Amino acid sequence: MILNIAAYLFVAIDDAGSLADRLRERAVADDLRGSMLVTPEGLNLFLAGAEPALRAFLAWLREDPRFAPLHAKESWSETVPFAKLKVKRKDEIIAFRREHASPLEVGRRAPAVDPPTLARWIVQGHDDAGRRLVLLDTRNREEVGFGTFKDALTLPIDNFTDLPAALAPHRDALRDATVVSFCTGGIRCEKAALWLRHDGMDNLLQLEGGILGYFERVGGAGYDGRCFVFDARVALDPQLAPLADGPAVA
Repeated sequence: MILNIAAYLFVAIDDAGSLADRLRERAVADDLRGSMLVTPEGLNLFLAGAEPALRAFLAWLREDPRFAPLHAKESWSETVPFAKLKVKRKDEIIAFRREHASPLEVGRRAPAVDPPTLARWIVQGHDDAGRRLVLLDTRNREEVGFGTFKDALTLPIDNFTDLPAALAPHRDALRDATVVSFCTGGIRCEKAALWLRHDGMDNLLQLEGGILGYFERVGGAGYDGRCFVFDARVALDPQLAPLADGPAVA
């Protein structure tokens, strides 16, 4: 079986170029495939390979104190769902192009709700203070087409940068709700939550670990369908089983 991991971490990186080179060299040596983004604000990793090699890579990475807190969400497949290894140096973990959207800039993370608590709120229909619950999908329309939380607020966007404008018409109607933003693995909902809270939406939380973290910890409670992933598996079900499990085509 092939181990697949998705991981990100907001952390200051002042040697992004040289770090990208070291990551590429080690990943090649471990015969890993996937993608790694190295930015001044942190790392974003999607990797697959033999379990011992991938776990050794993560252990090596965490030897650097900056990356010790890195948490990897895991899933399994019969084949490697990436055709090659790509390591890129970029400016943002995910392009949003707005200030006050990074924990490094703001100095803190947006408040979060963990998967077991969210699963309980979904059953209740409200949070622990009795406020109605609204789940905000921060992904694009293609991803939403494979599945989302039941009755989630979805937006007709193709790019993450379009989210603020697409959400604007809904904001007044959300003032009396506890809004939980979510995405695939947590990056987009974290950035969206920080920016929107700075923009006055103080009733917004992020789902810790995104959909994949939710599947990992509580399964598919309240979720309809699968979660789209950006590799040859296409999408994962709440048991983290892939929709497709053939070799990636270069």
